[in-house]
Amino acid sequence: MISIKGLSKYFLTKDKRITAVDDLDLDIKNGEIFGVIGYSGAGKSTFIRLLNRLEEPSEGSIKIGEKDITTLKTNELRLARQDIGMIFQHFNLLWSRTVAENIAFPLEIAGVGKAEREKRVQELIDLVGLTGREKAYPSELSGGQKQRVGIARALANKPKLLLCDEATSALDPETTNSILELLVDINEKFGLTIILITHEMQVIRKICHRVAVMEAGKVVELGNVLDVFLHPEQPVTKRFVGQVMGADEEEESFNSIFNENQEGTLLRLQFVGELANQALISQLAKKYPIEINILQGKITHTKAGSYGTLFVQITGEPQEINRAIQYVTTDTSVELEVIEHAG
Repeated sequence: MISIKGLSKYFLTKDKRITAVDDLDLDIKNGEIFGVIGYSGAGKSTFIRLLNRLEEPSEGSIKIGEKDITTLKTNELRLARQDIGMIFQHFNLLWSRTVAENIAFPLEIAGVGKAEREKRVQELIDLVGLTGREKAYPSELSGGQKQRVGIARALANKPKLLLCDEATSALDPETTNSILELLVDINEKFGLTIILITHEMQVIRKICHRVAVMEAGKVVELGNVLDVFLHPEQPVTKRFVGQVMGADEEEESFNSIFNENQEGTLLRLQFVGELANQALISQLAKKYPIEINILQGKITHTKAGSYGTLFVQITGEPQEINRAIQYVTTDTSVELEVIEHAG
């Protein structure tokens, strides 16, 4: 368990104090992939650097397991950092060292013997999919390969916690997916706790169990990824969710379709988990003398499960439409919203 209490970071300028992280309280469970998302300037990168004291906290405490990181002296902190791996947006590799030598670097600092070091390096190279590239230099690698070296190096001392600071934002979508799959594999194989900083909700959706949304140095929303996607509360969260769901395009398309079909009743149906793949529409059409026109729909997958949104237009006798609506709201777990009663 990582327990963060009252964590703050101030930067003092000549005439004012800038607050990057503001009185933050947070608990992160062992073995989870925990996402922290925010726009530029939200304080998320400062936050992750506070966790291993690359930045010194101004106030508050950070307990990782039984150790309060904020109270450790220099030598104690150096040893504690061996349990905390970190990967960076721009890789931070040593350009004069080969792949194997970059991965071996933290092992050398930790005083690991040569034979054990070489064995561990080869294990990590195989793990991250760089077998055969041991003697290559960073200049000879693609962006995805460089990040794989960064991940292997971060895992060298068998850490209990892996910090990822915008680890995929410099990569193309296909490479990003492969790196995210690697992180999930590492999390599942080793039970490693991963804290992932990003400004991309797609990244959160694909691999995180829980997410904290940061704005102006504070966590403004926190929860399971599926819950946050389904019921975003804060404006900043709604904007992030809209990036994934295409909310603006969806509304424009939806309004256009409905303007061409102004009759009956318009519904928004929201499905969660296995319900996203069930045939509710055909069940309603068989059960009641109504006609159902599917206007628009989308299913999105998260680490916690699937959810879908479906816009439908129902026509028929008003009492039959009401019976169908009543059935959905009382006899199923599908969330239903009546958008509009047309003519």
